[in-house]
Amino acid sequence: NQWLFYRQWLELKGYANSKGIAIVGDIPIFVAMDSSDAWTSPKEFFLDDEFQPTVVAGVPPDYFSATGQLWGNPLYRWASMKRNGYAWWIRRIRAALRLYDIVRIDHFRGFAGYWEVPAGEETAINGQWVTGPGADLFYVIREELGDNLPIIAEDLGEITPDVIALRDEFNLPGMKILQFAFSTDASDKFLPHNFSRNFIVYSGTHDNDTTWGWYRNTATDKERDHFRRYFRTDGHDAAWTMVEGAWRSVANVA
Repeated sequence: NQWLFYRQWLELKGYANSKGIAIVGDIPIFVAMDSSDAWTSPKEFFLDDEFQPTVVAGVPPDYFSATGQLWGNPLYRWASMKRNGYAWWIRRIRAALRLYDIVRIDHFRGFAGYWEVPAGEETAINGQWVTGPGADLFYVIREELGDNLPIIAEDLGEITPDVIALRDEFNLPGMKILQFAFSTDASDKFLPHNFSRNFIVYSGTHDNDTTWGWYRNTATDKERDHFRRYFRTDGHDAAWTMVEGAWRSVANVA
């Protein structure tokens, strides 16, 4: 069944491409402990002699969670990967680009630095920031795949200057989420008048409510008021208003 789906998917992709439609796919920076990747390439991960992780992925405590988020993914042995020319990552990106024309990498900030938590912890509190491979990895990917990397950097969350520098060094488009734009003031980076061109604008992501659900249920009164004043609307068709706002922005893609 998997083989049959794979064949049908490539036929569908070929048809879409023939009509001038490019397909955007999505891969997470980390893989699951029970994934085929961890099973077939255990030396690429921090695993013990019994193939159990010694450290796992997460994010630190923040405004939204006092204990952070404990994802539990095994972490990469970046030094080992570097010695073999990041071959595992090259294979992974190549495989993704067989299925999609453009690949969005979730948690892009982890390439600059990631939150490492000792295995066995019940929360992410006792983790630490660890420096990622940074530009070194993307130099190799660019050498293998060409200068114009078809990669979208999911640059949401706790974004530090090193993440922005890494994204911009390789001219990777970042993301703007309109549902995030209305909680502060005119300087908010998610408001369309603050965009630059090399971004992709979304009304929301898989982590958000629908735009109509956001406007009716999730947004605060202040956010709804800001939304109406910014787009000069009465809010009766908030979803379409946000779509039009994305299209009218200077960002290259919406």
